Amino acid sequence: MTQFTSTSTQANDKANSKSKFMEIENLFKSYKNGDGSEFSVLDNINLSIGENEFISVIGHSGCGKSTLLKIVAGLEQQSKGIVTLEGKEIRKPGADRMMVFQHYGLLPWLTVRENIRLAVDEVLQNLNRAEKISLVNEHLAMVNLTAAADKYPDQISGGMKQRVGIARALALRPKMLLMDEPFGALDALTRGKLQKQVLDIWEKHRQAVMMITHDVDEAIYMSDRIVLMTNGPAATIGEILAVPFAHPRDRQELRESQEYYELRNYALNFLDRYFTQDE
Repeated sequence: MTQFTSTSTQANDKANSKSKFMEIENLFKSYKNGDGSEFSVLDNINLSIGENEFISVIGHSGCGKSTLLKIVAGLEQQSKGIVTLEGKEIRKPGADRMMVFQHYGLLPWLTVRENIRLAVDEVLQNLNRAEKISLVNEHLAMVNLTAAADKYPDQISGGMKQRVGIARALALRPKMLLMDEPFGALDALTRGKLQKQVLDIWEKHRQAVMMITHDVDEAIYMSDRIVLMTNGPAATIGEILAVPFAHPRDRQELRESQEYYELRNYALNFLDRYFTQDE
C-alpha cells in the first residue's frame, strides 16, 4: 500500500518550502466550566500551511475543528500558543482571512449584488466606485451568478447562496480562504458541482485554503493534505495525509485509481477507530 501518512515534521515540509505562510504552534483551547474547572477542546495543535496550499481538516463532531478554524479567523482566542500569517500574529479578524460559512450568512434584504458590494465597500475603501462595480461584476461572473445578481436570497437556491458567499469572500482579495463545511447543507448533485467550481476558481487564484469537512471523498478531491483530528475533549492532530494527485483533478479518473481507494480507506479506518473508541 502507498504510504500516505507523515510525521508532524515531514507533513510540514511542503509548507516550510513556502516560508510557513500560515503557522499554528503549540495551540491549546479550553473553556471554563461553571464550577471553575477547565474543559479542554484542543490540545497542542501544530500545523503549517503553504501559501498556495489547500488543507482539509476532518474529525468527528465535537473534536474542535470549527473552533480551530475560528481561531485562525481571529473570531476566537486560543488559551495558549500562537497563530501567525506571514510571520504576523493573528489576534483578531482581518481582510487577509475570509470565511465561507455552511449557512451562507447573507443579508435577506439585500440582493445578490448588494451582498457582495456591501463587503467590498466595507473592506476595500481605497477603490473608487467604478473599480468596486467592476470587482463585484467580475466575481459574480466567476461563480456564474450574473443573471441572478438582482435577486434576493429567498429567490435563489442553496447552491446559489453558497456561491454568493464564495464570491463575496474572494472579492475581498484575501490571502487565505477559510471554509467551514461550505457544502454540508447542499444536496449531493449541487455539492459535487460546487466543489468543482471552487476548485476551478482556486486553480486560477491559488491562495491558501483551510476547509473543515466531514466528507473524506470531498477532502481527497479538493485538498493537497488532509488533517485527521482525534476525538474531543482535548482533541489533537492524529495524522496528516498527503494527497498524491496533481491539480487539476478529474473526479472520475480519481475514482478509477487504486491510490484513491487506498487513501480513502486509510482515512475512514482512522475515523472508524476513533468512533469505536468513543462509544
